[in-house]
Amino acid sequence: MNRATRRRVPLGVAVAAALTLAIASGTGVVAAPSGSPLPPPAPAPPALGPADPAPTPATPPPIDPAMTRSGLVERIARSDGRETLRIASAGMRRVISVDVLHGSGPGPRPVLYLLDGVDGDATSAWLTKGGAAEFFADKPVDVVVPGGGTGSMYSDWERTDAALGLNRWETFLTEELPPIVESLLRSDGRRAVAGVSMGAQAAIMLAQRHPGMYRAVAGMSGCYSTADPLGRAVTTITVASRGGDVQNLWGPPTSPEWAAHDSVLGAETLRGTAVYLSASPGLPTPADLVAIAQAPSVPEALAEAGGGAALEAGSRACTELFAGRLVQLGIPATVEYAPDGMHTWPDFAAQLPRTWAALEPALAVSGPS
Repeated sequence: MNRATRRRVPLGVAVAAALTLAIASGTGVVAAPSGSPLPPPAPAPPALGPADPAPTPATPPPIDPAMTRSGLVERIARSDGRETLRIASAGMRRVISVDVLHGSGPGPRPVLYLLDGVDGDATSAWLTKGGAAEFFADKPVDVVVPGGGTGSMYSDWERTDAALGLNRWETFLTEELPPIVESLLRSDGRRAVAGVSMGAQAAIMLAQRHPGMYRAVAGMSGCYSTADPLGRAVTTITVASRGGDVQNLWGPPTSPEWAAHDSVLGAETLRGTAVYLSASPGLPTPADLVAIAQAPSVPEALAEAGGGAALEAGSRACTELFAGRLVQLGIPATVEYAPDGMHTWPDFAAQLPRTWAALEPALAVSGPS
């Protein structure tokens, strides 16, 4: 994909405005299917100012109409120990790059699918910014890290988008990829899925829409509703921030597909799956302050940090809403609220050890924490 044509738009300011309107007005509350009231949402984060200008339309990934079969195209061994698989996706009519971190110890090992945030670069930010390779180096789990899901919500779109192209990520992640990669890894079927931000929403959504596929699921700093005004706003902003048209995702807001992808409404299907959720209040950590001080432009870094603070405060509100629904249904979950932290990669990296500690028992493995 030609990244030079895309303007990266920080989500925080725009999402903060949406959260303020939706939560403060009470429209962010999703009615429970059983009719029981949901817990009130957390206080809205303050809006920080006007949203950034609309992004420059992206160049969509090219498609190959002749690519009608899924399969492994190439295996590339990297000097840092990871392996890159180039996998033909019949659903998306293109080759998808997927990085694999091979676990320690004898096999068969379980597989953790680890999803990126909205940027969805060809090499996931979990590897370039989140320290996943270093953290999992001595863990008895194979970690599968897809690249290239920019602004896609990791979902199957109803229509091809002029900016984001043909997206069939749910099909790829649940039908095309697992048999290919798990056969190569000689896995025994134990699997979990986790993600951050947009990937957190997707991880929970995939587990909710495919009950029994994953033993465990983790959402870090995500938002899990799509059918209420708050969820629609966050989804719309996420897609639009990378140049996409949200109408191409699940159709108009009146379409039943918006409710079908709402994990708050569909939470019952998570019964029997180990669930881990985490979020922070939007307060900077020492690591955040160090990153700002070391940035090429401190004023720009401070502006982005303000957006990250607002976005993480919104993620906290979304997490509380979803966690409250799980409590209502009597579905066990591990929910952790950090005392500080923003929507930044230093903070996401800090969440990773706690996330793995929650997933590890469900995968029936033991090793270094």
